Amino acid sequence: MSLRPKKRSLNLRGHQTSVTLEDRFWRAFCQIAHDKGLSINGLAAELDESRDLETGLASTIRDYVLKHYMDKE
Repeated sequence: MSLRPKKRSLNLRGHQTSVTLEDRFWRAFCQIAHDKGLSINGLAAELDESRDLETGLASTIRDYVLKHYMDKE
């Protein structure tokens, strides 16, 4: 598993965009979406709508994944 971030494609409400995330964050994000019964694009769209516009989507996803697993402790 590479620590180097990779560009990932997303479709947010009909708008193509991309985020650059490390494999571990991407896999965890995909698993969370699956567990919630959401598509990856659906969960990303929810996060995009609620994020501070000064914070990038990739940072928002990383923070969301980290909080998700920290809250499980």
